[in-house]
Amino acid sequence: MPFSVATWNINSVRLRLPLVLQFLRDYQPDVLCLQETKCPDDLFPREAFHMAGYEHIEISGQKGYHGVATLSRRPLTEPARVGFCDIADCRHLSTVVNAGTKRLRIHNFYVPAGGDEPDPEINAKFRHKLGFLDEMKAMNAVYGDGHASLLVGDLNIAPLETDVWSHKQLLKVVSHTPIETEGLEKLRKDGGWSDLMRHHIPPSEKIYTWWSYRAADWAAADRGRRLDHIWGSPDLETDLTDITILREARGWERPSDHVPVIARFNLD
Repeated sequence: MPFSVATWNINSVRLRLPLVLQFLRDYQPDVLCLQETKCPDDLFPREAFHMAGYEHIEISGQKGYHGVATLSRRPLTEPARVGFCDIADCRHLSTVVNAGTKRLRIHNFYVPAGGDEPDPEINAKFRHKLGFLDEMKAMNAVYGDGHASLLVGDLNIAPLETDVWSHKQLLKVVSHTPIETEGLEKLRKDGGWSDLMRHHIPPSEKIYTWWSYRAADWAAADRGRRLDHIWGSPDLETDLTDITILREARGWERPSDHVPVIARFNLD
């Protein structure tokens, strides 16, 4: 049975609602996980998504900042929202969906960006990011309940050398510093997660999901980073059929600086 999950940091769901609806019409993922929705729950545009065929919605939002939402064409159950670092921001949402014979738990994450200075002693935002990653260690791929698992979202770290336009030039830039990249990879491996994007696309190949707004011509400069991720429990590796990074979405009118990533599966 074909099944697809997409992740996208939309950078304001209300501002970019036409882009999300266009994406849903054109690509029709079974589940779409959005990050940085910047929208309180009571103002989330549910009706527009219902009309697009996404009747099942779970959200965790706040005014002006952060926020995650999971939209689905299939029923969502067991919603859970975990707080991190004793800070009342909305950066995690998990749900369960039935897909074929599998019950699939989907974690939707928006990890803190971390500010500009990669020193936790002088930068509280970076200290928060490192603390958040430390607490994410509790998110394991296998819980012993029979569910398969996905962990998707904007993790704000590009872990591999081929996940950035220049490994050497970005070693001291937040999102690619060794403390972040090594920490994220340790978290992933210790938690039993498979990097499904790199399972499908060889680590020797450069891939990006984010291009800065600061570039006058983002496409020509092509100084991207892979900040958006799709991880899965090991049993999903053999079910994975495709990974699509929708690079062209960065060139849409009034785009997010992130683009959608779609994972497609063939589930029993």
